[in-house]
Amino acid sequence: MVTVPGDGLIRCGWAGTAPDYVAYHDEEWGRPVRGDDLVFERITLEAFQSGLSWLTILRKRDNFRKAFSGFSIPAVAAFDEGDVERLLADTGIVRNRAKIEAAVANARAALEVPGGLSALVWKYAEVPGRGPATPADIPARTPGSTALAKELKKYGFRFVGPTTAYALMQAIGLVNDHIAGCHVREAVEALRRA
Repeated sequence: MVTVPGDGLIRCGWAGTAPDYVAYHDEEWGRPVRGDDLVFERITLEAFQSGLSWLTILRKRDNFRKAFSGFSIPAVAAFDEGDVERLLADTGIVRNRAKIEAAVANARAALEVPGGLSALVWKYAEVPGRGPATPADIPARTPGSTALAKELKKYGFRFVGPTTAYALMQAIGLVNDHIAGCHVREAVEALRRA
């Protein structure tokens, strides 16, 4: 648990005191996200985060949105080698060829998902529970994230292993891993039940 000086609100320990983390924790993390393009954005950002600090991705998120056409699945699916080269030269994003190519491949794969990407991902929403008491109670992966990763890979998605899939599940509200006592936990739980 952590409190930010001046507001006294209890937060999950990872939220720290960096303003970007505090805002992300309080306003986004764990809140339900639906819609194919919105879910695609989160899958893409989670993949780019692999091996890096999430704070790096948060601080570059607006640049990612511009570079990847607002994460419009049809627009990114139409990217060609020229777009990949453009992205590799874009200092506002993480310039990793494998991750850039994965984002394009994932957009193309998303177009092929019957019923849409959001519906596929939300099949793996977990039943609300008591919530973790400590960070040690939060797994890096679950049977649900392993199954989600496997299904995404079946459609051709890349950079979506079980750990990345679980981070996605946490980020978009398929699970609520706000620590018991966190001031956001109950609000997120109410949104998940709605």
